[in-house]
Order: sequence, then C-alpha cells, then structure tokens
Amino acid sequence: MEKKKNNGLERVLEQLRLYEHPLLAFDAREKGDSVEVIIRFKNPDIPVHTYYFDLHPRDLEHPQFEWTFQRQLYDCLHDYLIEMFTRTPQNRTERQREGL
Repeated sequence: MEKKKNNGLERVLEQLRLYEHPLLAFDAREKGDSVEVIIRFKNPDIPVHTYYFDLHPRDLEHPQFEWTFQRQLYDCLHDYLIEMFTRTPQNRTERQREGL
C-alpha cells in the first residue's frame, strides 16, 4: 500500500513538472490514500489564498491519467482565479452602498 501511495505522488509530481506558469507554483503531497495538489500564487505580497484539490486512488489509476489530470488541473485553475475576485456583480449590497 505504501508503494502504491508513493507511486501516485510520484506520478502527480511528474505531471506537475510539465507545467510552468508565471504567476502560479504547483506542488503535491500525500494525503491518506489520495494526493493533494497545491496551487500557490508566486507573489507573497498579494494576499490570495492557496488552492488545494485531492486526487483519489481512482483518479490516480485512471488509464488516461495524463488527460484527466490536465482537465482537473485546468478546472481547478479556473475555480482558483474566479475565487480571487474581490468584487463581482453578485455583491449587490456592496454595489448599492458604493453607488455602482
């Protein structure tokens, strides 16, 4: 079981090495039977949160892991960037208060 977990982490780290981004850093660590992927904003002066998502054993063992990993990574990057908004049209109370 330990070897299987290590292989999952190694597999994810190997995939993450294929991605470079000017604003974001990628890492991963074991989390029980899963692997936790970490997306961190490179500029520590900008106060944004770190994003985490889990890859479960079924994800790690998928026969097309590389493609499913990329899809999940891109979906999470989209979510992460959306979560960085400090104001959106949905902030109705704030917009009314500021006359927007």
